[in-house]
Amino acid sequence: MTETALTVQQTSRPTGFPTAAHFRFAESPVPEPAPGTALVENLYWSVDPYHREMMDGDFALDAPLEGRALGRVVASREPALPEGEIVFHRHGWRTHSVVRPDEVRHLPHHQGVPLSAYLGVLGGTGLTAYTALTRIARLREGDDVFVSAAAGGVGTAAGRFARLLGAGRLVGSAGGPAKVAYLTERVGYDAAFDHRAGPAADLLAKAAPTGIDLFVDNVGGGQLGAAISALRPRGRVVRVGTISQYNHPDAPPVVLDHAGVVEKSLRIEGFLVRDHLDLQEELYAFAVPHLLAGRLESDETVVDGFERIVEAFLSMLRGGNTGKTLVRATR
Repeated sequence: MTETALTVQQTSRPTGFPTAAHFRFAESPVPEPAPGTALVENLYWSVDPYHREMMDGDFALDAPLEGRALGRVVASREPALPEGEIVFHRHGWRTHSVVRPDEVRHLPHHQGVPLSAYLGVLGGTGLTAYTALTRIARLREGDDVFVSAAAGGVGTAAGRFARLLGAGRLVGSAGGPAKVAYLTERVGYDAAFDHRAGPAADLLAKAAPTGIDLFVDNVGGGQLGAAISALRPRGRVVRVGTISQYNHPDAPPVVLDHAGVVEKSLRIEGFLVRDHLDLQEELYAFAVPHLLAGRLESDETVVDGFERIVEAFLSMLRGGNTGKTLVRATR
């Protein structure tokens, strides 16, 4: 184990897109665990769109940033956290974390499942997609589904899960031809469109000419308005995120057909995945057999080296990833 620990700190509040100048790496000695805690050397870190929202005020300045991580217990003063155990925790964006038993989740030992999947399709990303489809939207077999930001972590998981759950026609939006091709050739979407190629309503109407039953919305903005118009009677919208506004606080409000919401008896509901952590074991029971059988893949963009975590985050915000963005330790 190295003798120096690194943490990432936010130094100022961004306006619009953040840059590397909004962060710094701070060195310190590797911390010693106190009684009742353990020292974790982190192996994988998650970078997520929600971090951008937290930069506006939820993250304290000049303090280590919160984030999902997987790591190995390397020193313990707590019997419930034995040395060598791999754990999930939220003291990420640092190379070493001191944790209590109530701050970690012990990973199940699913032979043949890659460790990175527990931050992706089996982690908070997958749990968000699974909750959206099964609890919020209550996907029914044969439902035609539209997913925005479909080439991202939640979008790829939502597409793959929807297919396994019996969805009908599956339509996604993404940024750029390469991602559109990835969705139809690799993930299993029946149709996809580049949201930069024209008005969202026109693009969606071409991809789903007979309408949709369910919209998993990671973006907001014009795509939300387009989906409201395309939904059939008793359609559902699951609001997962608003990526289109994270770096554009002055973006105009969404224009949508409010009368259509009433006349078509539509339901629009948002949720926070932290309120559905009780579904974690259900997600494992659903997804792990599909992973082991090759029916499900974990879509990932992996960046090597903790020193590149800010770079990975900024690239993800600008659409430089396909699937879940992860950073992997190299030492």
